[in-house]
Amino acid sequence: MRECPGPPLASQTASHAPVIDLKPYRFDGPVFASVVEHKPICFESSVVLQQRLDAGSLSSVELATALLQRVEALNHAGPELNALIEVNPDALVTAAQLDMERLAGKRRGPLHGIPIVVKDNLDTADRMQTTSGSPALVGAPAPRDAFVVHQLRQAGAIILGKANLSEWSNFRDLSIPNGWSGRGGQTRNPHDLAADTAGSSAGSAVAIAAGLSPMAVGTETNGSIISPARANGVVGLRPTLGLLSRAGVVPISSVQDTPGPMARTVTDIAILLTAMRGTDPWDKATYRVPVNPMDYAAYLDKDAVQGKRLGYPITTPGGQRLDDDPSFLKIKQRLAQAGAQWVPVNVAPVDRDTEWYLLSVNFRREIDAYLQTRPGLGVATLDDIIAFNANHPGSDGYTQKNLLACVSASLDQAIYFKAANALQQSHRHRIKNVLREKRLDVLVDWSEHAFGSSGAIAGYPGISIPVGLDDRGLPKGLYLLGKAWDEAKLLALAYSLEQLLQKP
Repeated sequence: MRECPGPPLASQTASHAPVIDLKPYRFDGPVFASVVEHKPICFESSVVLQQRLDAGSLSSVELATALLQRVEALNHAGPELNALIEVNPDALVTAAQLDMERLAGKRRGPLHGIPIVVKDNLDTADRMQTTSGSPALVGAPAPRDAFVVHQLRQAGAIILGKANLSEWSNFRDLSIPNGWSGRGGQTRNPHDLAADTAGSSAGSAVAIAAGLSPMAVGTETNGSIISPARANGVVGLRPTLGLLSRAGVVPISSVQDTPGPMARTVTDIAILLTAMRGTDPWDKATYRVPVNPMDYAAYLDKDAVQGKRLGYPITTPGGQRLDDDPSFLKIKQRLAQAGAQWVPVNVAPVDRDTEWYLLSVNFRREIDAYLQTRPGLGVATLDDIIAFNANHPGSDGYTQKNLLACVSASLDQAIYFKAANALQQSHRHRIKNVLREKRLDVLVDWSEHAFGSSGAIAGYPGISIPVGLDDRGLPKGLYLLGKAWDEAKLLALAYSLEQLLQKP
């Protein structure tokens, strides 16, 4: 079969870090001669891959093998992207089983036989570890799949491997670089190896951007899907809190934690989101989810922006006017030509100190509860983790100031819940009020600003879509923010924007 060879690197003697050429390149062999424009399967969407699988010109075993070969060439070798902590030793066995099902006339749905990477803070009941990037959690594998992982397996997806992340979802120490973990090392941005990957779902984003996987699952508490999606030029969706179950996810705080889909296209995001959702008795928040829509891909509409009112901040957090930004003006003009109406809005700054303290209080309680679900580990409490890190400092010597701060962070439970609810509700009102007062369909911002993370604190859905490169040649992302359960609307608008930007 044909491989997905590792892409060439820029000259190692260049004045900047080597850049991976992510453009499509030709195959050299007969097996995939039918691939349109000889585009490598490692950069195909799940929709196109599924078409090839249905047509019989590609098998899931061939697809998984090609991706695993690319992982071998680029992950710990070559540019050492460190996007994956480990690969699934049973991936090819699963692929073969799904190929046999397809031959027998059983096709589970649009993800049947499609490889997917999941972040290493999602439990997988297989031979892989679930550690949130921490050596302290190495031991017995999780006894059961996270609910979203279970849903993906039921949908016919192949869990290809576990993605690297900022250790403890960026909750170990804020001075540690984004994308670093004690188990996985430093994840590197495939567009520029010296550039920030953002975090904490860095490995998930890099795996997609570098062609190691067509899709991935990340998690977000505040910015951990949106930021790495933007930094690595992929699409990332943070769903409404509770749309996707958090059961089996190494927690920071159930007040804000959520899994979310990441991919190269909005269509793939819609397919992945549809497959992962469902009511889970282990996460009562999923009982608040409206029944419909069940198939988010059915709501995608290339003309969705027509007649929509889009609110955007007048200035950035640094005080620059967005209407003075040539890149923003180009997008604004393109959408206006398609019938969108742009409305400037004032956005008040966000208080992050209260949020951070409340997350710290919740982390200690929730991580201890999670560890009780993981028999066979050498740690059972946050205190055990801190002691492990002290006894195993590692070659990088990174500290654990935030974990230590969590030990001393405490509040009476009633006071905590009152403060957490007040914070969340203040941000929900902030978003709903501006949408209502200006009669807006959605709020729009650069993804690096994302309305000051207000959507994440509110538990409201947001999506980052790649919209080109900045003046340094690094990916630029546009952020759409909506109200609770607005995923169908956000995906339709994001798809419309995606299609418009593909036009010359």
